[in-house]
Amino acid sequence: MKKFLAPLIFLIGFYTVSFGESGYVKITNEMIYQKLIEIEKRQAVFEEKFEQIDKRFEQINKRIDDLREDMNKRFELVDKRFEEINKRFEQIDKRFEDMFTFLWIITGIFTTLTLGVIGFAFWDRRTIIKKAKEETIEEIEKEGRLKDLIEALRELAKKDPELAKILKNYNLL
Repeated sequence: MKKFLAPLIFLIGFYTVSFGESGYVKITNEMIYQKLIEIEKRQAVFEEKFEQIDKRFEQINKRIDDLREDMNKRFELVDKRFEEINKRFEQIDKRFEDMFTFLWIITGIFTTLTLGVIGFAFWDRRTIIKKAKEETIEEIEKEGRLKDLIEALRELAKKDPELAKILKNYNLL
């Protein structure tokens, strides 16, 4: 009501000054009351319109709040989806780590087997060659003819210096 009181006083003053000086219209209390009633009616219409506008703003605010809530829910859903995706990536990373661990284990086993086979082959060859030498020497010594021949040459070398020199060169003396 105070909002419209100042314009009302201004209008009354304006009517008094404009019509009072010229002498054409005399302002009476009834005219003032009628104008006040008109102003109050207009003010009631304005207040009703302002209430409607306030209701519209409240509806708009409610819509905006609903939209915010809906957007927040959607963002939460998106966040949950990202968390699920992150979990899946972690599972995939773990699988890759397990696969690499398995490959390292297989590589270690293959390397161990390869070194074992090479070592066994080397040991087997050495053993076979050594055994073959021993068997050959035993066979030669078994026949005894060669041994007898070397003994005979040694006896002859005692008398013949040239034969002794030759047997020494071959480490038979």
